[in-house]
Amino acid sequence: MKNLRAQALARWQALSPREQRGVSLLGALLGVLLFWSIAVAPALDTLRDSDNRRAEIGQRQAHMLALQTQAQALQSRTPLSRDEALRSLQALTPSTQVQLNIQGDRVSVQLKAVPAPTLANWLAQARSQAQALPVEAHLTRNNASPVVVWDGNLVLSLPNRGAAH
Repeated sequence: MKNLRAQALARWQALSPREQRGVSLLGALLGVLLFWSIAVAPALDTLRDSDNRRAEIGQRQAHMLALQTQAQALQSRTPLSRDEALRSLQALTPSTQVQLNIQGDRVSVQLKAVPAPTLANWLAQARSQAQALPVEAHLTRNNASPVVVWDGNLVLSLPNRGAAH
């Protein structure tokens, strides 16, 4: 180690004062670059990303608050009787694409070429207005048409008056 240090000192002293200033300047620039890449650049990247992260967290919070509001609305509603729920479900159901088959407190639903937005809307209304909850689903995506359509069967559970959902 002492031998290496002695060789480096001998080389340094062999350089002219101009070369020594150049090497010193180069060493200082490398030190600044190293400090920048280790300490400053990661902090600046974090600072730049913070606005995007805040916006994303704000969107997630808004979504969670909307879900909380929806859950509170579902908890505070008055339970329907089986017959009221069945009448409401039948009123919501388009007769050509969706067929209902009542089996006690459950309803089997046959779907034939139901567009995805229509199915999503119908399921949301069945849950909110008829208080029917999906228990089982066997759906097949039909890609034959330009619009995504679904075929298959659903089983919905009808509410019982006074039962918790």
